[in-house]
Amino acid sequence: MAGGVRIGRPTTGSSFSSYRILISAISTLLFLAILSIIFSNNHHSLLPLTTTTTAVQSDPSRTRLDLIHKQANDHVSLVNAYASFARKLKLDNSKQLRVFEDLEKNLSELVIRNTNVDSIDEDVLRQFEKEVKDRVKVARQVVGEAKESFDNQIKIQKLKDTIFAVNEQLNKARRHGSFSSLIAARSLPKSLHCLAMRLVEERLQHPDKYVDVGRGKPEFEDPGLYHYAIFSDNVIAVSVVVNSAVKNADEPWKHVFHVVTDKMNLAAMQVWFKMRPVEGGAHVEVKAVEDYKFFNSSYVPVLTQLESTNLQSFYFENQESENVTKDSSNMKFRNPNYLSMLNHLRFYLPEMYPKLHQILFLDDDVVVQRDLTGLWKISMDGKVNGAVETCFGSFHRYAQYMNFSNPLIKERFNPKACAWAYGMNFFDLDAWRREKCTQEYHYWQNLNEDRELWKLGTLPPGLMTFYSTTKPLDKSWHVLGLGYNPSISMDEINNAAIIHYNGNMKPWLDIAMNQFRPLWTKYVDYEMEFVQICNFGL
Repeated sequence: MAGGVRIGRPTTGSSFSSYRILISAISTLLFLAILSIIFSNNHHSLLPLTTTTTAVQSDPSRTRLDLIHKQANDHVSLVNAYASFARKLKLDNSKQLRVFEDLEKNLSELVIRNTNVDSIDEDVLRQFEKEVKDRVKVARQVVGEAKESFDNQIKIQKLKDTIFAVNEQLNKARRHGSFSSLIAARSLPKSLHCLAMRLVEERLQHPDKYVDVGRGKPEFEDPGLYHYAIFSDNVIAVSVVVNSAVKNADEPWKHVFHVVTDKMNLAAMQVWFKMRPVEGGAHVEVKAVEDYKFFNSSYVPVLTQLESTNLQSFYFENQESENVTKDSSNMKFRNPNYLSMLNHLRFYLPEMYPKLHQILFLDDDVVVQRDLTGLWKISMDGKVNGAVETCFGSFHRYAQYMNFSNPLIKERFNPKACAWAYGMNFFDLDAWRREKCTQEYHYWQNLNEDRELWKLGTLPPGLMTFYSTTKPLDKSWHVLGLGYNPSISMDEINNAAIIHYNGNMKPWLDIAMNQFRPLWTKYVDYEMEFVQICNFGL
């Protein structure tokens, strides 16, 4: 039918577009339904959480409380820090330390009291804040006042620590210095060794010239002359003692010098005084220890002791240098020179010179500066030993030389008794024999075999032997200390009859004190050919 209506199918493009729209609408509706279900199930739980968090963050009272706690805790730490400084600076008893401790205690109590607060009342909070501010104000004031003081205290403490460290180094240096000084004092200078060898060589080359040198002269036993005893193994030192005494003597021909040495140095000593006879007709006798036959172990107790294994090991056993230097105060007692019998002969003068009534004992490190015959004119008042006392104040008293914890020592001697000097001693030999002083010496020496009464040396037994039989002499007769004390005045030295170089700085050593050495060297015989050959004094 040409005029009828025809219904046709839709095209492919319009059909696909309608389908997409339908799918999108269904998805949107489904998503909205799911959201609705979620919100309906969780609405009541989400809302209170959000509300609580916001409330805490916006609570000003809690924030103020936290800030107050922090301020209080910070000042507790500050106060504790300064208190720690106070303790370190040893201010435990100071007012500042007590204030710091009280502040720390009060602040800590305030913090603890207001830490676990559930509900914060404004009045409580305000009171807490006021108390903390008051404590903080006090703490800052105390810290401000203490800061400058603590800074100074820290500087002082550092200075003290530095001084202590330097003092320790100084003490260590002194110990090592003392040890080195003792080594130097015990050493034999090359020039002295050379001199001794040259003299012995001269004796070997010309034996006939030195037979019985200085022996058998009647003057040696004449009690009407002035007799001296010198015990030494040092040739040059003995020559200075003799030369100085002779040159300052008014009548040198009346002076007799008894020189005793060991067998090894006997030849050198004899050759010296043969080649260089003393001036003015003075007399010199040279002998060896071995020439005195009474001097044996059956009579002399110290000989037996010196030969003992214990005493030998005390001197010669190997010891670590560190331990030796730590004991510098007692190093001098380990000097092997104490083993020499020349040091102990002084206790046997009556036996050595039986025909003499008086004798002057001199060490080899002295110099005579004026005529000594005045000593023979002094009344000894029945005493045995005439000597110059060395004590002043609490120094050089008997307590320094012997062990007063021993009952024998404590019973017999006064620890405050004044000591005297060995080195220039005028002995009345008749009084010595009468008082039996040698037997007294033997008594004490036998008791000291283990060195329990005194350490070593000859001064302690001398102090004991002549305890009640010593006559003090005027100090101008004998001035000591030129071998260790640089402070001795020249006026005192110039007025002295005898000057004594006791100590380590002997005048023939390089370590001698320059201001005192010329007083000794002016009596050295530099014209002697062997002295020149050996370059002595250069």
